[in-house]
Amino acid sequence: MKLDIDALRYLSKDDFRVLTAVEMGMRNHEIVPSELVDRIAGLKHGGTYKVLKNLLKHKLVHHDCSKYDGFRLTYLGYDFLAIKTLVNRGVFAAVGRQIGVGKASDIFEVATDDGTVLAMKLHRLGRTSFRAVKSKRDYLLHRNSYNWLYLSRLAAVKEFAFMKALGEHGFPAPKAVDSNRHCVVMSLVQGYPLVQMKQLENPDIVFETIIGLVIRLAEHGLIHCDFNEFNIMVDDDETVTMIDFPQMVSVSHRNAQMYFDRDIECIYKFFSKRFVTR
Repeated sequence: MKLDIDALRYLSKDDFRVLTAVEMGMRNHEIVPSELVDRIAGLKHGGTYKVLKNLLKHKLVHHDCSKYDGFRLTYLGYDFLAIKTLVNRGVFAAVGRQIGVGKASDIFEVATDDGTVLAMKLHRLGRTSFRAVKSKRDYLLHRNSYNWLYLSRLAAVKEFAFMKALGEHGFPAPKAVDSNRHCVVMSLVQGYPLVQMKQLENPDIVFETIIGLVIRLAEHGLIHCDFNEFNIMVDDDETVTMIDFPQMVSVSHRNAQMYFDRDIECIYKFFSKRFVTR
């Protein structure tokens, strides 16, 4: 679902109050009964139901009456709650163009009051099957049921924590700025995904730098688990920055050796096909 940020300007306090009520109800309900939404929101004179109609119009909630009359948040509704919170915190003041899309996330430019441009990543687990997501995310191993919004929030929490730790240990990664719900705000990385690079001035040096990062991560007890040409940024000076961390695992993970070998193999295969290296 496309993020239409213009609609955010026209939402009232009551709109956000009811959106939050639906979110709170989803802690214990897949579909939140209408009566419960009304009770949590606490609006007078049937105001909740008027607001729900407006939220439906903007596709911020989904109406389901298959078992009983109820509502759940859409990803767009969850986006608006996260963005509203981050704007209120002063993390950024404006949302700009979309700069990236993946199997499980959307990335936008955002700007602070002083004009600094940052990156906002909205996790969107659910674009692939639960089995596919579960196989790559170790924090889902013991889950047989799921709520995509909750799992996306877990992914954001994990990525923010890893990004912060990597920055503190001097790894070339985006700077972690803030996080809320399924949203992570970070510094904007200059450059292009490695997959878009048709040629490099010094492919051997870039290759050795990347392999060195995989080894250095392991020495710090971590394995990226998705270290490939899509998750490596290279700027005009051929400086390397790594991105995308929610699937990282510890070297004590039972499949650590397999993930480590796969990361190395992905890089080796890509460079062998794309660039002439010694």
